Amino acid sequence: MFRFTPVVRNLIIANVAVYFLLQIASPQTTEVLFQMLALHYPASTAFYPWQFATYMFVHSLNDFGHIFGNMFGLLIFGPLLEEFWGAKRFFVYYILCGIGAGMMYTGYQYYEMHGINKAASAYIQDPSPANLSYYFHEYDPNNYSNLLSYIDTFRDNPENESLIEQGREYIVESYNNKINTPMVGASGALFGILIAFALLFPNTELIFFPLFIPIKAKYVVAVYGIIEYYSLLKSSPGDHVAHFAHIGGMLVGFVIVKYWQYKRNRFY
Repeated sequence: MFRFTPVVRNLIIANVAVYFLLQIASPQTTEVLFQMLALHYPASTAFYPWQFATYMFVHSLNDFGHIFGNMFGLLIFGPLLEEFWGAKRFFVYYILCGIGAGMMYTGYQYYEMHGINKAASAYIQDPSPANLSYYFHEYDPNNYSNLLSYIDTFRDNPENESLIEQGREYIVESYNNKINTPMVGASGALFGILIAFALLFPNTELIFFPLFIPIKAKYVVAVYGIIEYYSLLKSSPGDHVAHFAHIGGMLVGFVIVKYWQYKRNRFY
């Protein structure tokens, strides 16, 4: 049976309340609230510092599975941790993992944006079909296929000022879309919960549909971590899943749990 411990219950209520508020509000209000609460890249005009804390309470409005999966995971793994740590420490841990995951994801974005800036600048300085093709092939593959006809025309007319300017507009639009696409969801905090569960209750056996085979928690979380790491390595700039936020939540959670264990075990 599921156990609704106080903090887990309140976190689920908060997430579901925000989800349905954004669903029933007017389109204009939903857009304003979503932009204010979701985590944007710091170079975006829509970025506010509080978004490192608020983004984890916002989920994709077009994918119910996003919030359902996160809240179900919180309900499965959270209560035992809350009972073990107590409500206050559990809440602090959850929030710190979410904030830490957001910060680490932003750092990863900064690394990615360095390459994007370099490729965009290369075209601005030398507006050639090759530089334009490289930018979209490497950093905006979803739009690359849509621009193949234009790129072929540009290759046939590399000195055409109209085509050169059109290329600049395409790159500026792509760049703005990247810095203004926000991250949402409690996945970073949830992955922090998963690593804590595996560290504190490694031999607890879990049964998952449709296998119905008992699997120890440490192996389940290890598989999650490997999948996310592999997904990160294979991800492209067109992949909208924040894999590094998931890994970031695990890393932050690992450090916190180990620090708390170290402090508890000090007797001097």
